[in-house]
Amino acid sequence: MAKIERFEELKCWQEARELVRMIYMATNVGQMSNDFTLKDQIRRAALSSMSNIAEGFGRFSKKEFIRFLVISAASANEVKSIAYVAIDLKYLNAEEATQIQHKAELVKALDLGLIRHLHSRIQ
Repeated sequence: MAKIERFEELKCWQEARELVRMIYMATNVGQMSNDFTLKDQIRRAALSSMSNIAEGFGRFSKKEFIRFLVISAASANEVKSIAYVAIDLKYLNAEEATQIQHKAELVKALDLGLIRHLHSRIQ
């Protein structure tokens, strides 16, 4: 397996980027576009997930990278949770919300997989 040189090569970052795109598309239309608090919170959570992967990659130790991946995973979970609010308020239809939630779950799973890999390289 080739060494990853750039954060853009990380699968978790690529999927987090797609999650951000999905969130921005979903929050630009309908009632959710006018709920500034909810729209801002879900966007910030998605951006946090993506950005923490990149920031952690640029840190100087595996332990620091792991810390940022944990934050990314938690932010992806936050996106998933906020999507439930959007469903309850009928801002998102079930299919759109499910796609967002599955993508958020994928980002979290990829983050956790990378964390496990990095832990194995530390010990």
